[in-house]
Amino acid sequence: MSRLAEFRAAEKALQEQLAQLEALKNDAGLKKEIEFEQKLQDLMKSYGKNLRDIITILDPKLSTSKVAAAPKQRKARVLKVYQNPHTGELIETKGGNHRGLKAWKEQYGAETVDSWLRR
Repeated sequence: MSRLAEFRAAEKALQEQLAQLEALKNDAGLKKEIEFEQKLQDLMKSYGKNLRDIITILDPKLSTSKVAAAPKQRKARVLKVYQNPHTGELIETKGGNHRGLKAWKEQYGAETVDSWLRR
């Protein structure tokens, strides 16, 4: 697409969006929602409340659920130490994705390698 065609397409899209914006500005429903939002903001400010306080007042069950709760952090993984009895080599890992551990499991089998776990 040439730069001129790109420009004209963008210009046309802009005109369509401006027309849509004008239609929304004249929408009575939107005007009522904006007015409601402004009055609600003013009311919350006058009482020193925030949105979370309002939700807790209106639906106390929701405030105790996962939605309103702070995100929980994942439990820290435990360090595992494997010692190969054939070579004496140690591998320390917090997950099962360790390259050397995978190689051992391929060579000796997963059950055998799991029995090498020291801590």
